[in-house]
Amino acid sequence: MEKEQAKYRIEKLREEIDRHRHAYHVLDMPTLSDEAYDSLFEELETLEEQYPECVSPESPTQRVGAMPLEKFVKVRHEVAQWSYGDVFDFEGLRKWEEKIVKMLEKDHAVAEAIAGKDGVIGVLEYDCELKIDGLKIILTYENGVLIAGATRGDGVIGEDVTQNIKTIQSVPLKLTQPIDMIVGGEAWLSTKELARLNAERAEKGEALLANTRNAAAGSIRQLDSRVIAKRKLSSFIYAIEKIEGVELPKKQTQELELLKELGFKINTEYRVCKNLAEVQKFYEEWTKKRYETDYELDGVVIKVNDLYWQQVLGYTGKAPRWAIAYKFPAQQVTTVVEDIVVQVGRTGALTPVAHLRPVRVAGSTVSRATLHNEDEIKRLDIRIGDTVVIQKAGDVIPEVVEVMKNFRTGSEREFTMPQQCPVCQHPVRREVIGSKSEESAAHYCTNPNCFAAEREKLIHFVSRKGFDIVGMGEKMVEQAITEGLIANFADVFELTIGDLEPLERFAEKSAEKLVRSIEKSKTIPFEKFLFALGIRHIGEETAVLIAEHLDDIRENTPIKTLSDVAIYFPTVSEERWMSIKGIGEKVAKSLREWFADGNNREILMRLQTLGVKLVFQEAKLADTQILQGKTFVLTGELAGFTRDEAKAMIKKYGGVVSSSVSAKTSYVVVGDSPGSKHKKALELGVAVLMEDEFKNLIKNKYE
Repeated sequence: MEKEQAKYRIEKLREEIDRHRHAYHVLDMPTLSDEAYDSLFEELETLEEQYPECVSPESPTQRVGAMPLEKFVKVRHEVAQWSYGDVFDFEGLRKWEEKIVKMLEKDHAVAEAIAGKDGVIGVLEYDCELKIDGLKIILTYENGVLIAGATRGDGVIGEDVTQNIKTIQSVPLKLTQPIDMIVGGEAWLSTKELARLNAERAEKGEALLANTRNAAAGSIRQLDSRVIAKRKLSSFIYAIEKIEGVELPKKQTQELELLKELGFKINTEYRVCKNLAEVQKFYEEWTKKRYETDYELDGVVIKVNDLYWQQVLGYTGKAPRWAIAYKFPAQQVTTVVEDIVVQVGRTGALTPVAHLRPVRVAGSTVSRATLHNEDEIKRLDIRIGDTVVIQKAGDVIPEVVEVMKNFRTGSEREFTMPQQCPVCQHPVRREVIGSKSEESAAHYCTNPNCFAAEREKLIHFVSRKGFDIVGMGEKMVEQAITEGLIANFADVFELTIGDLEPLERFAEKSAEKLVRSIEKSKTIPFEKFLFALGIRHIGEETAVLIAEHLDDIRENTPIKTLSDVAIYFPTVSEERWMSIKGIGEKVAKSLREWFADGNNREILMRLQTLGVKLVFQEAKLADTQILQGKTFVLTGELAGFTRDEAKAMIKKYGGVVSSSVSAKTSYVVVGDSPGSKHKKALELGVAVLMEDEFKNLIKNKYE
């Protein structure tokens, strides 16, 4: 066969194989027998072996790598990856809607567009999609060709699993259009495939896979793509994270249809709902049908269907405001409370934990359940020896929901919180919070240097959500503390190979690897650093909030290093902290107390001396601040933007868009053929900006 003929034949074979792959793995409508498909595939393999110069990354033969990887490489996501907030009942759903309605009503343009006799709620439209219990994947395409696949990781950093993603037949290697885009979705394993894999593992005497979610996650992280190819993972893609060359639709449901047109497999079991009553009906239908599918579900995701309204609502520190996961009822089982043990957390809080007779629930074996605090134990009247009902929903920590008192024999023992810390024997107290001097539900160890609290703080500090020091897990931290190698955060960065080699289970290579990991972790985003410190009441979302509003509290004081933080933050008053919307009295007091502590400031200075560097998201801060407090009105036809794009840009930079001109209006942006708003602006003396002036305003402020 001539080379040109072979090249033509190869292209035709790829097209035909991909057409049948799409029909079978995406549309679930086979158009060719397995034997015929295999025959086409074998012919393509043979021709590509004869003409290796014709092999390309999007060829079906390239789905499985020839050699296993040595390790997975960390990658930074171009678009931040979010997880959904959860609700577990209709009341929680209703409260979520109340919050987004209030936010939408504050946006003048949106309020004007959707106002009606029933108000915003009457016209809000939702896209309801099934929540697949799988593994989040992010796919990147250039010119229509898959170039990268990654796991979500912590939302900022994931792992490059491109070779494994390629083995998923429902993931197109080449789109139907040559465009650049990033999409998000879920990789999942069918229940039938899980049963097949477990049957094979049972025959070999291997441990069984707990559930399809764990099996999918474990499969994606196999270093040998030949192994994962045999596991027959599938996918559903549900989000366009970024796209170029194609106009983004106006609705979430239209986005799903666009994904389908481009060649992705989407879950077609979605529904547009006009109100929460319709959402609840959809939820209840699928609560009953959740076990009828070949993939596992753990709830329904509800999204505001209008994509512009999604932009208006935006995100919290870790989740989109415009969407919520409505989880299915938790699975419940009965077991026996064999003991109640108190644990000391990183903030010094004492948490009672029920030690249970091991029982299987929601796909895993459970032997612990949180009891939260003493008040909760009294409310449920839980005693050691009680038969109880526990529940677990997805990844939520198991909890006791009911005591079956009819099973009591009289031998059960009541539990009381200890008066002394079970670790350091210092007195325990309840924290007083708020201006009303109310007691919190939690008990705290009064020893600021309690071993258990310090251990938990250090474990938190080096964890994935903190400094992400690979190889420094709980056992390693405890061992280093016991051996006197570390006692505070700064000590971690002074560890040497010589310090680590004598430790149990350590050798020269593993010590070198950990030291390299510590060195690599020294550059860290400010918000991750703030969260890593383990300051009471400062969660991930609050840390991001502070990072985004740093300009609001620093009063033109440059903060670029840890020494800047150590010098300036102790001078910030509680009132100043509370000037950040979302920061309350508890958080402000906690921040002031932590940074006022001389020992903490000394550790910050040591961390800088040891090379720890903070990364501030300056561009992001500028994006949210440069038009803050400014109100804009748009009139006329803009040449460089659509009206929605201009509104979105103003909101992106912190401004407000109004539909009417008043003396309080900051600027009126004028395009071609302006209306009466232009005239009114001139009458009131409001600043008028032509389109180029509007662009320059943003450019100059940004610079």
